[in-house]
Amino acid sequence: MSQTILSAVTNCVNNSNAPHQQRAFAVAAALEVIAARAPSMSASGQLEHEMAKLSRYADLIQEALAAE
Repeated sequence: MSQTILSAVTNCVNNSNAPHQQRAFAVAAALEVIAARAPSMSASGQLEHEMAKLSRYADLIQEALAAE
């Protein structure tokens, strides 16, 4: 697990940061996911398509971390 994702999980679960900071961690974690997938993206425009979904990925990460 990358340090970015570990920090996102730790800080969001513990609610140790303000909401805007928690969002920044979720966005960073989403970028890590996209970056991990980037080498396998072969179609033109695929990275742009993934980046357009960045906010949704961050939403999903925050929802998952808030789930009990």
